[in-house]
Amino acid sequence: MRIRRKLVYLLVSLVCFILQTTVFQGLAIGSIVPNLLLIVTISFGFMRGKVAGMWTGFLCGILKDIFYGNLLGFYALIYLCIGYGAGCCMKIFYDEEIRVPMFLVAVGDVLYGLAVYGFQFLLRGRTDMFFYIRRIIIPEAIYTVLITVILYKLLFILNKKLTALEMKERDSFWLRK
Repeated sequence: MRIRRKLVYLLVSLVCFILQTTVFQGLAIGSIVPNLLLIVTISFGFMRGKVAGMWTGFLCGILKDIFYGNLLGFYALIYLCIGYGAGCCMKIFYDEEIRVPMFLVAVGDVLYGLAVYGFQFLLRGRTDMFFYIRRIIIPEAIYTVLITVILYKLLFILNKKLTALEMKERDSFWLRK
């Protein structure tokens, strides 16, 4: 069953990556696209814990690194850390609550934007941080939070179905003996 769950994580990450890089490019508002990979990372981290958040974050980040990154591992490290942070909230809050994942996505997207700015722009001498925050980070965070409402509910239903399948298999294993 663990293999099935990992395959589902991989498939969801790939689908969201493809949607983010194709369909949502056409739905861009002022060249701002929602960060679906961040939503997936935070959602799985929040629903399944630190380890699932880290692995999903690493997978999503490495996808972004391979196709769009200049430095292999840069996005993987950022997403991994955000997934770990979301996983820390697993035992504190109920995963049915939509407001907490929305807040985590907002904070995660702002931290993601600041990390990208700090390492890709600030170190190259582009010091107009408030322009970047006002024109890129805040609009992307708002757009991503709005998409979270829909995508998190779908991921939550998927997680419940996987958990029910795991319980069913575990129970049938014990009943056979």
